[in-house]
Amino acid sequence: MRGRGLPDLLDVNVWVSLSVPDHPHHERARQYWNTEAADERVFNRVTSLGVLRLLTDARTFGEIALDPEDAWRVLRSWADMGRVAFVADPPEVDEVMRHWGVQLGIRGRQWTDTYLAAFATASGSRLVSFDSDFRHYPGLSWLHLKA
Repeated sequence: MRGRGLPDLLDVNVWVSLSVPDHPHHERARQYWNTEAADERVFNRVTSLGVLRLLTDARTFGEIALDPEDAWRVLRSWADMGRVAFVADPPEVDEVMRHWGVQLGIRGRQWTDTYLAAFATASGSRLVSFDSDFRHYPGLSWLHLKA
């Protein structure tokens, strides 16, 4: 591990890749976890809901989609393993999100990414994602996991 003092906020795509061994990005996510991750990794409300939503979605996972109880078990297993925490919104998240929303002309689906970027910035975390769109947020501490 990198031994970094600040936590990593993992995007939903990273948590799901880690949680599903057959996921196409599972190996890259495991490499991040084992060699590049901060000492602490965090969920927030949006990322935990996203994990529950995707793990139970039959359109995404077909027959291997989980029932709600099993999806909650997966989420709890991450939280119970240590070095993984649930973090509430930092006080500055709305102001950072408003700033980027106006500066970057955020619309539609981009608001969730803007929230995650603002959360990471306001909480002093590094955002970790497979999504390359986070490059648009100036000053964001971000690790792009290239699959």
